[in-house]
Amino acid sequence: MQIQLSDHFTYSRLLRFTFPAMVMMVFTSLYGVVDGLFVANYAGKSALAAINFVYPIVNILATFGYMFGTGGSALVAKTLGEGKKEKANQLFSLFVYICTFVSVVFIVVGFFVLRPLMAYLGAEGTMLDEAVVYGNILLLAMPFWNLQFLFQIFFVTAERPKLGLYVTILAGCTNMVLDALFVAVFGWGLVGAAVATAISQVVGGGLPLIYFFMENTSLLRLGKTVFDGKAVVKGTTNGLSELVSGVSGSLVATLYNVQLLNYVGEAGVAAYGVRMYIAFVFVGIFLGYANGVAPVVGYHYGAENHAEMHNLLKKSIVLLGISSVLMLLVSEAMAVPLVSIFTGYDAELYELTLHGFRIFSVSFLFSGMAIFGSSFFTALNNGIISAVLSFLRTIVFQVVCVLIFPIFWGIDGIWYSLVVAEILAFLVTIICLTVMRKYYHY
Repeated sequence: MQIQLSDHFTYSRLLRFTFPAMVMMVFTSLYGVVDGLFVANYAGKSALAAINFVYPIVNILATFGYMFGTGGSALVAKTLGEGKKEKANQLFSLFVYICTFVSVVFIVVGFFVLRPLMAYLGAEGTMLDEAVVYGNILLLAMPFWNLQFLFQIFFVTAERPKLGLYVTILAGCTNMVLDALFVAVFGWGLVGAAVATAISQVVGGGLPLIYFFMENTSLLRLGKTVFDGKAVVKGTTNGLSELVSGVSGSLVATLYNVQLLNYVGEAGVAAYGVRMYIAFVFVGIFLGYANGVAPVVGYHYGAENHAEMHNLLKKSIVLLGISSVLMLLVSEAMAVPLVSIFTGYDAELYELTLHGFRIFSVSFLFSGMAIFGSSFFTALNNGIISAVLSFLRTIVFQVVCVLIFPIFWGIDGIWYSLVVAEILAFLVTIICLTVMRKYYHY
């Protein structure tokens, strides 16, 4: 039986409904992971460092799709909960069209600023050239990259999370197969990895576009719309936390790369990239759960079903607590084989990466709740609190820690800064959930 947004959610029903969103985020995370895996083993440490250096910058532009998806979805889910289906479809179409337009603008701007920005941040020589080539190829697929993020969220709101999962798996498999073909067989190196990723993003963003334009049995369909400035502002405000999280996360990753480049050189950048690849998969589970449950929270908020909102929050806290512990145990147990996959060809890089990852994995105990808290307030259409939580977690806590800790503890200070930042974000999230409980009656 199909699960609907209006249902009462048991643990089983909640996990079944959010599972496709979790798998979707993991598969989306695999794009960068697979590129890094093939480049590391077939093109070497310098090319891997180039990808790791430019990817966070290009990824900033892709976070706008995530913003329009989460913020727009919260508004659309609330509108559906109020019984206004036609208005919900108009809003859905509006956010898709705006996301597409913004992405095209990013392509034009990106081609002009990418090289000087990479040079300003410290890339030079071969690393600079390779970083720009990789980044420019990904820019060409930017509209589909953003739409893929957007549709991943809206598939859940449309009560078709499994369909979204199938599309994401298809796109992910496309990336893996083409990476193997272009990099391992044809020997195209970094260029092959970039082309493989770009094509997979066209699949991930293009197929949902076709589906929602056609007659379908979901709650949503693309069609005519009217510009609604108030709705656009509300939607972007709702999704501001996801934009802040994505942009600041990429900026912080760039800061980490710069710090590691200064302390260790290219090996440090490569090590952080491997840590980032592995973390993408683990954190993707948290992000997927948050994305999956958010439309349900938004629907019941619109329907003023406070009992179900309380039920969703309570069960989410329990599930996140259990999964956080399991994630820490799995990451520590799998640290050696996971790191070896990327760095087995270089003993020094292997030791550096393994040491850093073992420290970083402690952050999994706290990051799930921090991610969920921000998404929960987005679903309640409170973009301000959601954005503040994301801003504190990334820009404030991580930046302060990564700038100060290395002064006292060297490279270990860089790894420990990630853990301390997540602990602080966890505490602030608990405080906000407690303080706002009476206001939202959850």
